[in-house]
Amino acid sequence: MKIIDVKVRRLRVLETVGEIVPAWPGSKMTFRRGGGSFVEIATDSGLVGIGPGADPPAVAAAKQILVGENPFEVERHAEKLAHYARGRGYGGAAGFDIALWDLIGKACDQSLLSIFGGGDGQVTPYASLMKLSQPAERADVALRLKEEGWRAIKLRIHHDTIAEDIETVRRVRDAVGDDTTIMVDANQAQSASNWQPGIRWDFARALQTARELEALGVYWLEEPLPRYAFDQIARLSDAVSIPIAGGENNVGLHEFTRMLNESVYDVLQPESMVLNGITTLKKIGTLAEAFGKQCVPHHGGGDIGVIAHLHLVASWSHAPFMELLHDPPIGDYRHRFAMFENAPEVVDGVMQVPDGPGLGISIDPDLIEPD
Repeated sequence: MKIIDVKVRRLRVLETVGEIVPAWPGSKMTFRRGGGSFVEIATDSGLVGIGPGADPPAVAAAKQILVGENPFEVERHAEKLAHYARGRGYGGAAGFDIALWDLIGKACDQSLLSIFGGGDGQVTPYASLMKLSQPAERADVALRLKEEGWRAIKLRIHHDTIAEDIETVRRVRDAVGDDTTIMVDANQAQSASNWQPGIRWDFARALQTARELEALGVYWLEEPLPRYAFDQIARLSDAVSIPIAGGENNVGLHEFTRMLNESVYDVLQPESMVLNGITTLKKIGTLAEAFGKQCVPHHGGGDIGVIAHLHLVASWSHAPFMELLHDPPIGDYRHRFAMFENAPEVVDGVMQVPDGPGLGISIDPDLIEPD
């Protein structure tokens, strides 16, 4: 089997739902049903693999690397794609790497969950709320999610004061009780430098917040300090019992190896779209298991990347949850999943892994724009 073409297909917009100002620094997020793009890698056997969309320069580079090659040689391809087709942000090599894995599953007539070693076929997603909102509003949203069957939620906390942050968590805990898992994200590792917009925590604030969150039974505190403040993060992890989580914007196997060797995080959160695909993400998961750490990947971009994470997380015994961006009604995860004909759904707090070959999902053909 040889690759004969690599392209990006555009999708028609069904509806623009609205905008959310997210808690992390940056511009507004626009939510649509439909729209966007996806990668296609075609083979001479008639099989086609799909992955998240990619920018045109990355597509041209990937085409030079992949056409005429065997898709099963994914490790070798991953190295070249990461170098020549990295792209910008979420528009680079990850789309091609995930499409190659989809092809491998389809060629073997096995789901990626099976290719990755198998699992029980379902995961527990947590509703990753996006807004930095008022305590009463977050409590109302959390209660609705619990009533819908969600078992875990993640809050954003980096208000002007610690008191506001803790009040948000306390109000949510009072609303949902003790049988809902609560994580919190301080979003302090967005910038690779020592500066970023918004409230900046120091070690003292991170330590005080962590201790107060322990009393509220919070499952983890995510990104409480700058991205490369490894020494301080390790000190914080040693000083508190609440697990410290992070790593979504760290790049390369070497950074995660250092974090594990230095016991920086208790929960690693690598992101396939940042790491140029799931080939590297799989290796980080294995390393985390060897060091006795949990591995719960960052959200995966909201569409096809999430489906790849779904298969991978279901195959890991050290991944108790999967992140799913979900801040309804505007930020409902189902808006991004509208591109699929057979989208998985959260039912009674769990999501079933598609059992078809490869990723096990297909793009709604009515949404695909002509070439």
